[in-house]
Amino acid sequence: MKLVDSKAVKVGIADLNFVKAPDVIRTSGLGSCVGVVIFDPVIKIAGMAHVMLPDSNSSKKEDFNPYKYADTAIPILVETLLKDGARKFALKAKIAGGAQMFAFSVKNDMLRIGERNVTAVKQMLEDYRIPIMAEDVHGNSGRTIEFSPETSMLHIRTISQGSKEI
Repeated sequence: MKLVDSKAVKVGIADLNFVKAPDVIRTSGLGSCVGVVIFDPVIKIAGMAHVMLPDSNSSKKEDFNPYKYADTAIPILVETLLKDGARKFALKAKIAGGAQMFAFSVKNDMLRIGERNVTAVKQMLEDYRIPIMAEDVHGNSGRTIEFSPETSMLHIRTISQGSKEI
């Protein structure tokens, strides 16, 4: 019996992409960045963003990359999924990342990028009324994630901690 041919669609840093089953979608290099997966489990379609920073207002450029920020990447994910046939009421999310990659002796919130990214992503998902079905956030290790819209499972490989699915 031959398994269905599927391909892995890659998402770079400060990037986003979309996939339909049986294909999977993957990003690596999630340190303080957050991988956001929004999906429709029945239509079996998903989008993933690799969010680097919480808020596009911090960009000094006029022509900034909207995929880099939680407040601009998530609306693009949602709108594109809806255009591609996903149903607003059925959208769900899974998130991973937001690690504190470096130890700081100073309690400066500006340095707590991972925590701020997780907070911003959760706020945007709440604003869109998209429930977070599972999360693997914080800690101090980098992650690689891969999502299958076929199974709605997020496979997470955490540096020096092994793998798990949520």
